[in-house]
Amino acid sequence: MTSTHAFWLAGRQATGEDTFDVTSPWDGRLVGRAAVPTDAQIEEAVAAAYAVREDFAATPAHVRAAALDHVSRRLAERTEEIAQLISAENGKPVKWARGEVGRAVSVFRFAAEEARRFNGGEAQRLDTDLGGQGRLALTRRFPKGVVLGIAPFNFPLNLCAHKIAPAIAAGAPIILKPAPATPLSGLVIGDLLAETELPAGSWSILPVPNDRMPALVQDERLPVISFTGSEKVGYAIMDSVPRKHCTLELGGNGAAVVLGDYASDTDLDWAATRIATFSNYQGGQSCISVQRVIADASVYDRLLPRIVAAVEAQVTGDPSDDTTDVGPLVSEDAAKRVEAWVQEAVEAGAGLLTGGKRDGASYAPTVLTDVPATATLSCEEAFGPVLTVQKAHGEAEAFAAVNDSKYGLQAGVFTHDVQVAFRAHRALEVGGVIIGDVPSYRADQMPYGGAKQSGVGREGVKFAMDDYTYERVLVLTGLAL
Repeated sequence: MTSTHAFWLAGRQATGEDTFDVTSPWDGRLVGRAAVPTDAQIEEAVAAAYAVREDFAATPAHVRAAALDHVSRRLAERTEEIAQLISAENGKPVKWARGEVGRAVSVFRFAAEEARRFNGGEAQRLDTDLGGQGRLALTRRFPKGVVLGIAPFNFPLNLCAHKIAPAIAAGAPIILKPAPATPLSGLVIGDLLAETELPAGSWSILPVPNDRMPALVQDERLPVISFTGSEKVGYAIMDSVPRKHCTLELGGNGAAVVLGDYASDTDLDWAATRIATFSNYQGGQSCISVQRVIADASVYDRLLPRIVAAVEAQVTGDPSDDTTDVGPLVSEDAAKRVEAWVQEAVEAGAGLLTGGKRDGASYAPTVLTDVPATATLSCEEAFGPVLTVQKAHGEAEAFAAVNDSKYGLQAGVFTHDVQVAFRAHRALEVGGVIIGDVPSYRADQMPYGGAKQSGVGREGVKFAMDDYTYERVLVLTGLAL
């Protein structure tokens, strides 16, 4: 019998009247059943979070830090078990799933560290003008209120961690909605939080169906929304609640630029390997996976065959196999969408160098050249194991090609020239520029977010805490400064 996974309502386990099946995208087997909260239970969770918000904000830092440290340690202890669960419900190769658990371990550890040093206060003398004589301003940060976190399927543990951990560190109650396709990994975090001494009501993890989310989004008791997912849904949320604070981590079509100075055999082998790996890791289902390669004309002919060979060397198959690099997409419909986009590009004149085949929810790692600018693959986020390669004549043309997109999440620039690195930092319309590597690099403590249609706000533990809080100034009068 497959077990039913309870959800977490105000810090305790609960089940509702219904369940839904969570199945493996690899072989369709039943991974587990998730209990669905009723409307009354959702209301109970919101009311509890709202009621505890002031007490939780005043919780001593050491209590919040200890809870976060505990979750970090327990995740590390259960790495293999959780990695197998991620792989089963998501289809992610287990070696990448282990890496995801390791990242979540770090996120909770970073949050514990930030909880201990957050809100130390900044003092400012106000006697720089006559009217401020004897006055001192002390600025601290306080939670804006209860956070509604909405997480996607592609990193079902770590992106839940990126919602929950900063909220706890900042003293903000949180209600987390994991993705319907992959709720079980996020519910594991509840198992570990329940072992801590955090106040009842300060956190809930509720697998709420998407069609019941609008009411939760509109609830005035939830003034902060942190959403990671599609551009369409993210901006629909923001448009529906213009007076709320929304952090949106949305899509991208990440570009890797290989410039002319990156020309040795060692350079090109490294670039090709990194590009092949990170256009296909997670089945290409990462907002910062490599979707576009823009190679200087002076290295293009030497780089392209290396990329094709490295892509063809990616091992596809059963995600539970330690040797598998590329597993299935999250669903057969997702794979069919990628298939249609590739076919559209080929019919419009693109060259298909490798891949281009679908088997159920799996799509073969694919490389195309000469993709027309009007093709969907050029304009939208593929979110699949598909890579386009184009030629550029010089740095300016390459950077212009990166910017020729409605998205602006991250970009990678392969160069050895520090001056070029700084020019790229200034010129590229993205949230992050990675020098000497692909755009897919992310350290969980760094600010992460995009420009243009890739969203607003930043994640990365400290930066998410800033988003969840606001500055409040205290002015002391009559001091001998």
